[in-house]
Amino acid sequence: MDSLITAAARALAAGDPLGALKRVALRDDAPALALRGVAMAQLGDHARARALLRRAARRFGPREALARARCVVAEAEVAFVSRDLGFAAKALEAARAALERHGDRVNAVYARYLEIRRLLLVGRIDEAERGLADLDPAPFPPASRAIHELVVAGIALRRLRTKPARAALARAGRAARVARIPALTAEVEAASLVLRAPAARKIASGEERTLVLEEVESLLASKAFVVDGCRLVVQAGGHVVTLARRPVLFALARALAEAWPEDVPRDALVTRAFGSKLADESHRARLRVEMGRLRRLLRTIAGVTATKRGFALSPRRAREVVVLARPVEDDNAGVLAYLADGESWSSSALALALGTSQRTVQRALDALAAAGRVHSFGRGRSRRWMAPPVTGFTTTLLLPAPLLTG
Repeated sequence: MDSLITAAARALAAGDPLGALKRVALRDDAPALALRGVAMAQLGDHARARALLRRAARRFGPREALARARCVVAEAEVAFVSRDLGFAAKALEAARAALERHGDRVNAVYARYLEIRRLLLVGRIDEAERGLADLDPAPFPPASRAIHELVVAGIALRRLRTKPARAALARAGRAARVARIPALTAEVEAASLVLRAPAARKIASGEERTLVLEEVESLLASKAFVVDGCRLVVQAGGHVVTLARRPVLFALARALAEAWPEDVPRDALVTRAFGSKLADESHRARLRVEMGRLRRLLRTIAGVTATKRGFALSPRRAREVVVLARPVEDDNAGVLAYLADGESWSSSALALALGTSQRTVQRALDALAAAGRVHSFGRGRSRRWMAPPVTGFTTTLLLPAPLLTG
């Protein structure tokens, strides 16, 4: 390896992409193309970075399988950062296997971390946790240790385990400072903000206040009767009833919980659950049917009793009834949660992360764009969407229910 390539590589390792480009910007050989690709990625030009890395991989000869594998891993990292979740998982797996065969354990482990972080991003928490269990970060450089701890913290946050998350982020911060990589330090600091920002709203006895994640965790571990609008479940005393696929029943449960210990008039319940401003006899008949269904589902933790003017909730053992509401009430909260990470997303990547159809996501994006809450750039398959962060809130509890219960 010549001196310019060595100097450019050292500049990139020190977080100086412009210094690296000064040395290799006019060169077209494979190592220079690879370094230019990494430099462009550090500068934020992801499309140019991927094109350069692909050219570099093609330029490396058949005897340079190790270099080609490193290019594939670098391109996969750029794809992850630019939220191209459709990047070929098999290509990354093959590259990781090649790195292991050639003894490059550091980059092989880094490739594995990319696979795990993608799993976490799309909500496959159990798979991410199993993959992480096989990795020991101790023998690897500080950057790898920081990434390991970021993944540990991400899993803990999605499972609402704030104490392990805080400890993992502290370890990640120490490793990032040793690594002296500004982007990595910034990522750790951004993740740490989640623990301090308001995460949900607690509604009880007609009063409302915001909660941080630690308070949410404590509430869910308490003996309170909780109607959880973040995961769309009702729980009390360790019993959990999911209503994620029963929106009418959840709306009724929430209305009853917000009014507890008082009852709720039938007309108000019809409006809340069915969206009808005027309640006729057919609405009241349907309300009786839905209340019967809710009563059967909640029978182990609460009763639903009819009163002269409506219905009331009667918890079996809990002395407190609480509604845990999302920090932002919006039908498109899941889309906003992903876009609020500051990265640009395609509609196909959002659909994959949310576990829904691309058409559903596109309708949500169009509605948000019409309201001025998101914006796009590019055309066709290169179109990307972005949104400003949700001011004053962590987005953890805006993510879809599977991400919190997986």
